Amino acid sequence: MNTITIAIGVVALLFGIFTMVVRVRRPEQYTKLKAMQDKLGDKPGYTVHLIAYSVVPMVFGAIMILAGVNGISFF
Repeated sequence: MNTITIAIGVVALLFGIFTMVVRVRRPEQYTKLKAMQDKLGDKPGYTVHLIAYSVVPMVFGAIMILAGVNGISFF
């Protein structure tokens, strides 16, 4: 078990969850979301922002946690 890798995974997972919650509660806080929606349209801009700032960090966090539990160290 590698605690540093697990900690990085937990931080990434929490970041993804946090951005998803804030996006639902107060989307006006995200200037990049508004810019993406202006450039790509409402639904595609929201989807790109959701994937880039929520889904990717959560998947990365889950992978890092699993790797840390299995003893794999990236640092």
